[in-house]
Amino acid sequence: MPAGTLYRGREGMWSWVAHRVTGVLIFFFLFVHVLDTALVRVSPEAYDDVVATYKTPIVALLEYGLVAAILFHALNGLRVIAVDFWSKGPRYQKQMLWSVVSVWILLMIGAVYPVLNHAYLELFGK
Repeated sequence: MPAGTLYRGREGMWSWVAHRVTGVLIFFFLFVHVLDTALVRVSPEAYDDVVATYKTPIVALLEYGLVAAILFHALNGLRVIAVDFWSKGPRYQKQMLWSVVSVWILLMIGAVYPVLNHAYLELFGK
C-alpha cells in the first residue's frame, strides 16, 4: 500500500465500489424501462410481447436483483450523507456500514415472498 494515499482496501472501499456498481445497474434498468415503455407508441403488439417476457421466473430473479441494488444504493446513500454531514460520521462510518448491510439483509429476506412468489408458483404450481 503506497504511503500517503487514502486507499486501504477495507469496508469503505468495497462500499464505494458497491455504490457505484448498484448505481450503474439502476441506470441500466431505467434506460431499458424507458425503451420498453416507448415501444407502446411504436407497436402495441410488440409491447405486449415484451411485457409477457417479464412474467418469467428468470425475470423475477432479475427483479429481485433490482430490488437488492436499489435498497443497497439507497441505504448506503443515507450512510454517505451521514458521513459527509455529521461531524462524527467519519469516526462511525464502519459501524454505519455494517448497520446498512444488516438492514439490507433483513429487507431482502422480507422481499423474497413478494418478489419471487410469482416465479415460485410458475415453476412449482399452486
